[in-house]
Amino acid sequence: MSDIEIRDDRAAGRLEALDGDEVVGHIEYFVLEAPARALVPVHTIVEPAHEGKGIAGSLARELYTIAAREGVVVAPLCPYVVKWAARHPEEAPVAAPELLDAAVEWLKAHPGRF
Repeated sequence: MSDIEIRDDRAAGRLEALDGDEVVGHIEYFVLEAPARALVPVHTIVEPAHEGKGIAGSLARELYTIAAREGVVVAPLCPYVVKWAARHPEEAPVAAPELLDAAVEWLKAHPGRF
């Protein structure tokens, strides 16, 4: 992965991987406020021309880094992030089941968001 920059567009709920000015991948997420604050990734997408370059993994790692810096948990609903976290337990603490349940309920209550 060369010269990929990752930026957090919190207002849009997107963690983006950029190659120059081009967005080549992103994680869509929301911030859960209760029962505790958590970052909840819902989708990870990498543009087909950029697959296999480690971009999705870099995005997942950065999401966990941001969460740790902010003192919050990642409650992953995105299948890719769930798998990544299982492969990197030292970097990806497991979210409490009640946070995951609350994230699912939030998603059901906001059907047009993702």
